[in-house]
Amino acid sequence: MAQPEMRSPCPSCDASNIVKYGKSRNGVQIYLCKSCGKRFTASGAMPGRRVPPEQVGTAVSMFYDGLSLEAIRRTFGHTFDFQPSTGSIYEWIVDYTHLAKAETGKLKPNTGDTWVADEIVINVAGKKYWNWNVMDARTRFLLAARFSPNRGTKDAEMVMRQALERAGKPPGFIVTDRLASYVDGIERVFGADSKHVQSGGIKATINNNLSERLQGTIRQREKVMRGLKSPQSAQLVMDGWAIHYNFFRPHEGLDDKTPASAAGLETPLTNWEEVAKLDVRPFSHRRVALERERLQAGLVKHRRPRELRDRRLRPRMGSGRPF
Repeated sequence: MAQPEMRSPCPSCDASNIVKYGKSRNGVQIYLCKSCGKRFTASGAMPGRRVPPEQVGTAVSMFYDGLSLEAIRRTFGHTFDFQPSTGSIYEWIVDYTHLAKAETGKLKPNTGDTWVADEIVINVAGKKYWNWNVMDARTRFLLAARFSPNRGTKDAEMVMRQALERAGKPPGFIVTDRLASYVDGIERVFGADSKHVQSGGIKATINNNLSERLQGTIRQREKVMRGLKSPQSAQLVMDGWAIHYNFFRPHEGLDDKTPASAAGLETPLTNWEEVAKLDVRPFSHRRVALERERLQAGLVKHRRPRELRDRRLRPRMGSGRPF
């Protein structure tokens, strides 16, 4: 079958300074943009992928906007005239969430003086887990989102340490509900640097308003998380959703800015399509290697989780298979 000729500009920078750059293992022509150094195929797909980044980015964005894998698959049939398997879509979500975490995880937001913290119960694989969240009140930047099977002092301490590490500095006030675990958890992490304010007064109003809005958006993900098979998978989804919430989703309360923009963060990644234009192969290769190790150790069965059963367990480097 004849391969399509490359006539469109570079999918990453729109430059036309493009040359042929060898072929893949499957004989597909690879092109090199001499302006930005990116490699891609005639379809616009990046190395190690068969689908163009705009389509991959659309799928990941739809997932974090609340659509199920099956709904995304059906939408692709109407929009792009082909239907990837739900397993393929899940692979994109896993790989590009890991990639986005690596690209944005070290950025330090310029937070305000007040943080709000709350926790809600979410079902994962038929069991109840607590989802802890810590948000900066001024910028709406979600500093920490963590799953745990309990809501004790140790759990409160761990989510506060995660928030402190992300912000790089303690706040003046931390507003929470009256859960007793917060008292010692906050004391262990911040000591006298931050004042813990429990429900009551104007700060409680700030906490309730922000928490209710955040919980409402998180609930959109609960149905998908309920179908996942482990809290580790649910945590990955929550990490990706936090990136979507902080960096890619404008907020009306911030004059249609993203929390990242309100917190003074600058990044070339403005949506999931930009993430999909980066080289994801180190992450997909790592995941495939992990899957092989788990299979050889007998930690997983040949029969895949329900949402992945439409594809055979045959790891291939660069194919982006989920764990």
